[in-house]
Amino acid sequence: MAVALAVRQADFAGLARHGLFGGLAFREYLSRTESQLRALCGQGVEVHLRVLDPADYEDYCEALGFDPGGAAARVAYAADPELAGEPFVYAGERLAGLLPALADDHRARVRITIACTALLDALGEGPAGQPRMVAVMTYVTSVFLAVAEGAGEGRHLLTLRCHGPEDGEELTAAADVRVRGGRLLDAGRDTEALCVTLAAGVAAGGAGALLLHGDPAAPGGQEVRGWALEGGRMRPMSAQEVFDSLADDVGRGLPFPPGAVPLPGFALPGPGQPGPVPPGAAPGDGAGPGGVREDGGEPLG
Repeated sequence: MAVALAVRQADFAGLARHGLFGGLAFREYLSRTESQLRALCGQGVEVHLRVLDPADYEDYCEALGFDPGGAAARVAYAADPELAGEPFVYAGERLAGLLPALADDHRARVRITIACTALLDALGEGPAGQPRMVAVMTYVTSVFLAVAEGAGEGRHLLTLRCHGPEDGEELTAAADVRVRGGRLLDAGRDTEALCVTLAAGVAAGGAGALLLHGDPAAPGGQEVRGWALEGGRMRPMSAQEVFDSLADDVGRGLPFPPGAVPLPGFALPGPGQPGPVPPGAAPGDGAGPGGVREDGGEPLG
């Protein structure tokens, strides 16, 4: 069973004007919904949750001719097959603790949808797009794994912003990278969103910046390394470029990481290279700094 939930009080108030909640207050709505979900879960019913986003829901109803106050609209919206990624499965949790995770999952889904649209636009339609898609995703996967391997033990944060070469829409994403005992732990849908977003920038031959933020409580300060996306390729930034990128983020309203120590990025595998390149290792054959081909190869997209 698929169920769409209002996760914020402001969203609840906006949707209530359609008569969706029968005059309930937000707390009463959450309490009643939690009881119903637990009952379904106790009966062995697998429940898939999604966010009942007011603007998206109203657009959905208008596009398909649904009455936004009708039960049919909520059922259809909750079960919409266009929802990106695997379902968010309810397992009997208290909603008070679950709603923030559901909201984060929703934001990641939105980023995936936007990035997938940009990726497909960059690759074009037809049979030629398939091998290009494989090449782009193989390259992006190798980049992500190399960055994760070079991050070392602990919990780190990857942030990305990129855009197309000709006034393209700026795309952003962020994901935790957790390494324990030398093994990369599953980071969830945020990682998927970051990789698809990077793939869109690569395929478009775009520009951008990928920053790896270390543990802010680490002795000596928080290490921040970076890589520039240029012409659909990743190259290590210098320490000064990392600092400039952090300063640029401040201009966008983000705080400068306290105690940040900008460091150069390490080498990453180039297109066609099979595996990660550890920090300090030389790029593989046919590649210059950061795995950028010295023969002027065309962008993957």
